[in-house]
Amino acid sequence: MALGKLLRTTAFRLTLVYLALFVLFAASLLAYLALNTRRLITEQITTTIQGEIRGLTEQYDQGGLRRLVTSVELRSRRPGSSLYLVTTPSGEGLAGNVAALQPGALSHSGWLETSYRRFDSPEGVDRSALVEIVQLGGFRLLVGRDLEERERLYGIITNAGRWSFALVVVLGVAGGFFVSRRVLSRIDAMTGTAQTIMAGDLSGRLPVAGTGDELDRLADNVNAMLDRIVALMRGLSEVSDNIAHDLKTPLTRLRNRCEEALRGSSSDMDYRAALESTIEESDELIRTFDALLMIARAESGHARDNMTEFDAAQIVRDVSELYEPLAEEKGLALKVDASMAAPLRGNRELVSQALANLVDNAIKYAAPDAKLNGHPAEILVKAGNAGERITLTVEDRGPGIPEADRGRVVERFVRLEKSRSEPGSGLGLSLVSAVARLHGGELKLEDNHPGLRSVIALPRAGPVGSG
Repeated sequence: MALGKLLRTTAFRLTLVYLALFVLFAASLLAYLALNTRRLITEQITTTIQGEIRGLTEQYDQGGLRRLVTSVELRSRRPGSSLYLVTTPSGEGLAGNVAALQPGALSHSGWLETSYRRFDSPEGVDRSALVEIVQLGGFRLLVGRDLEERERLYGIITNAGRWSFALVVVLGVAGGFFVSRRVLSRIDAMTGTAQTIMAGDLSGRLPVAGTGDELDRLADNVNAMLDRIVALMRGLSEVSDNIAHDLKTPLTRLRNRCEEALRGSSSDMDYRAALESTIEESDELIRTFDALLMIARAESGHARDNMTEFDAAQIVRDVSELYEPLAEEKGLALKVDASMAAPLRGNRELVSQALANLVDNAIKYAAPDAKLNGHPAEILVKAGNAGERITLTVEDRGPGIPEADRGRVVERFVRLEKSRSEPGSGLGLSLVSAVARLHGGELKLEDNHPGLRSVIALPRAGPVGSG
């Protein structure tokens, strides 16, 4: 069972494929080497034979048959000599060291590979030779070389090739088993962890060997994804708890008012007042749910479908114009600094809502009395260019947010103690942060000395209208 599982792994199959390709390449290389070695030796043999034939032909031309026979006899007696044979037109041997040839070997002229036997060779022991036969005045002259050296070298190469192939196959298969077993053990460990996670234990993480290979990169990415999922689930749980906690009070108050109206109202004016109070409470609940839906829309990325290019400076001017009456009503001066174009690409509606939330918070918490902080009671809203980023900034002179709480106030339904008396649900900054992340930016809360400086930093787009 384990062996079958091992043989079915991709690593083992890839090992076999690479092994087959290597064996094919090595076989082609050895075959090329063996054939070229054989061809080279054959060329050397033919060159030697042709040289000897030219020499013997010159002897025949100078001294006739007698001189040719004498030269052949002398050369035949040398150690390691070539093969020589001089015959009559009828095939009768006159001189040489060849005792026998394969039948019909002397019936034509030219090159021939033939079996032969020397005079000094044991009976029945035939060897192979490459010979050339020429006609000299009706007589035949045969000169050749034994092919034992060529065949021996060719045999050495082919024998070495066979053993090499066998060794490569054995080592390749063994290496395939080793690699596949190692990879399979890591995959099994990942599978076991994944099964644990699917069973509900989200604390499990895929093991990382530390080699930096593709499996480690996969494990790192999956672990990062699991961390993100755990964070989202923790946030979802917190949101659910916060919704249950923060919405229970207004819903209970809404029910109590309706019940009180039914019991204690005695006139149409009483009923009307109860209905108006109920509608006001319902509107606040609807605004809370709208904010939650907008945050969910931003965090899910669905709002990316409506991305367009626009001028953020125009949004600053529009939002400031919308909130200017409310600021004046509270005794605050709302100033605008958005003279230069600030090109953005994003969801105009969400960016406008995010900036509106910051301005609303500034108006809600800014001190209307200039003497409170010793600074003018004003709010500054501006659009700026910071390199590759566009910044939308809202500065107020209110109490600000302690540095220790700045990371916490962007969470859903989080309200600091000093803001409990003000209306709201604690979702404003959460929406701003979600919109900033959707656009690849960030929300920064800084000290305005005194007061709060809220900055939405978003990536700059090309000039508006450039396409």
